[in-house]
Amino acid sequence: MNCPQPAPQRRGELQLATGSSASWAFNLQRLHGNETDPRLDSQHTLLAAAVLHQGLATVAPPTTAQTTAAPHKDPGRPEKGNYVVASSNGTACLLASMGLQLNVTFNSQNKTVQEVLNLRPNVTKASGSCESDRASLLLSSEAEKINLTFIFTLNATSKKYHLSEVSLSADLPDMKERFSATNRSLDSLRGTFGFSYMCHEEQTLTVAQNFSINTFQLQVQPFGLSGDQFGAAEECQLDEDDMLIPIVVGAALAGLVLIVLLAYLIGRKRSHAGYQTI
Repeated sequence: MNCPQPAPQRRGELQLATGSSASWAFNLQRLHGNETDPRLDSQHTLLAAAVLHQGLATVAPPTTAQTTAAPHKDPGRPEKGNYVVASSNGTACLLASMGLQLNVTFNSQNKTVQEVLNLRPNVTKASGSCESDRASLLLSSEAEKINLTFIFTLNATSKKYHLSEVSLSADLPDMKERFSATNRSLDSLRGTFGFSYMCHEEQTLTVAQNFSINTFQLQVQPFGLSGDQFGAAEECQLDEDDMLIPIVVGAALAGLVLIVLLAYLIGRKRSHAGYQTI
């Protein structure tokens, strides 16, 4: 019986094999002994290099997409708190009365969380220090693990002060690590020495990209206090605009009434001129 002979390997055939180690090997077998063809060698080398590159290519691991969680329920308008900082002799050197609402954005479990919380005056302690050109107010809440600091700076030449720095350190339940944000280049809440800064309207202080403060019924005086009372108030632009609207509306209504009255008098005078005496 004649057993079938294995098919002869063709000239220039490329054999590729894969192993458990994911490596590639190839053997170039030729007929006619040690005879070589430079053109075939070059083609086989390029083909083997391409296959080897594909075999060793790694697949990038799948990435976990980060989503944004919906903001927590609006806590409503914050309660107004009254805060006092005393100097070394026990007299008040900084007064602040305001409602504060904190807007904090942080990452938790591959989600971006937007937290809105009110600072509660009944669980908040006030401390700080006063110098000739610098005053600080530190608000601490042990229950909510929050430390919020305001720093005011006074220009001795112009006698103008402003809020120059705000920092927050917080440890909320959803946070993996303690949150902190600081801005030392603010220029807000501008006032004059001996006067208080007041803004009844809601305004937002943007401290950092992930932290801002909403203030309500704000009045603060960090310099030039007489006793424990605020000095005369310098109102913010928002309050001035709010007062300007009713003035403009009132003036417009008064002008409209005047126009109607003049039209009535002119019409009445013309009607009398039309009658003739008999």
